[in-house]
Amino acid sequence: MIPAKLISVQTGSGNLQKTFKGSSVTYGEDEILKHPLYKNVLYELEKAGKHIGINRNVMERLRLPRRSIRVSIPVRMDNDSVQVFNGYRVQHNHTLGPFKGGIRYHPGVNIGEVAALASLMTYKNSLLNLPLGGAKGGVQLDPSALSKAELESLTRRFTSELSPFIGPDKDIPAPDVGTNSETMAWMLDTYSLESGFSQTGVVTGKPIEIGGSKGRNSATGLGVVYALEKALEVQNKDISEVTIAVQGFGKVGLHACVEAHALGARIVAVSDRSGGCFNPKGLNITELIHYVEEHRFIKGYPKGEDITNEELLTMDVDAVIPCALDGVINADNMKNIKTSLIVEGANGPTAPEVGEYLSNNGALIVPDILANGGGVIVSYFEWVQDIGWLFWTEKEVRNKLKDIIYMSFDKVWKFAEDHPDKSKGKCNDLRLAAMGVSLMRLEKAMKLRGQAW
Repeated sequence: MIPAKLISVQTGSGNLQKTFKGSSVTYGEDEILKHPLYKNVLYELEKAGKHIGINRNVMERLRLPRRSIRVSIPVRMDNDSVQVFNGYRVQHNHTLGPFKGGIRYHPGVNIGEVAALASLMTYKNSLLNLPLGGAKGGVQLDPSALSKAELESLTRRFTSELSPFIGPDKDIPAPDVGTNSETMAWMLDTYSLESGFSQTGVVTGKPIEIGGSKGRNSATGLGVVYALEKALEVQNKDISEVTIAVQGFGKVGLHACVEAHALGARIVAVSDRSGGCFNPKGLNITELIHYVEEHRFIKGYPKGEDITNEELLTMDVDAVIPCALDGVINADNMKNIKTSLIVEGANGPTAPEVGEYLSNNGALIVPDILANGGGVIVSYFEWVQDIGWLFWTEKEVRNKLKDIIYMSFDKVWKFAEDHPDKSKGKCNDLRLAAMGVSLMRLEKAMKLRGQAW
């Protein structure tokens, strides 16, 4: 028999444990607070809070997630053995609305990483003026090592474990690293079977045929390009006149390349985990996509010079767009960064102190909670369409996405001008400004709800 469910829940107010349908598994908040990415998020939170004088009660409530969930996921493998995987869902804050955030399948998933990403979702949704809170989830595994049948079995069991905590009006998962629309379809079906009727609003990023939104697949990459356009505008440049290097050629980077290329940008370098390719005349993105579809990786693409991921980040180009991992722009390479514009397609690609160093030296950094907001914006659109059973055209989705990214950028830029860092003169730190805008909305909402005083 497959073992009973194991679910533990930890609240942000202490070590309260509650068990559902099985035995409790305990863990301490140190696992969250000591994670490097979570420490970076706390650093940015404290810095922005101090800069604009946020209420200390608000800061304390945001310091830890509201709820952290760890589950054991037993899966019967194709060889009839049972393997148990660790799964997580962290619900950081829901002051503004239901929890919202992706589900990732990756070997590096742990409670600290998931908590950090959940908190970033809180600040991102607040900044973008969405009626949503922040959450994130994941399972610790290499999805490429499992068969499709094993992945489906794991996803359905994971959904069943989380079912007391998710729902269209509670917490709405979405795809992330290692998951896709098919994963969301399995989650939707499992949740609907347990609830007794179809609930398309329980997840976003679904196939269009079962309630998904047009424009969802390209949304994050498209949002990155809209943020890039606004950043170039304040630098008095046009996207058709600049050179761009993109690190990462997955769900975000690939679509960012496609959209920027369509607007006339010269993309001179692109990389994935195998390495990268550089062509000073510009890469043909359509041909590169076909090459990767055939060979899986960029390395070896014949119409350019082979480069490493590290070399791509330090190229002398107008804009660098990191769309892969966190922490890639760090103390080891910051003095070699030559670009004047970084648009963060990934979550946390620039370490906080490094961002300060680069901003002080004239670089403009469009932070992740603004630059990669396209995915959650269109996820919000999908959720709204599912609730109302009224669906939009792709043109409508793209136009609405553009409006939100443009308005959010303008709001951040104005905030930076109105709230300068007096110790440094005019504030060019958009990360500080973006977090400031986000925190002010959260503070007001918490006070109105009586959560802070």
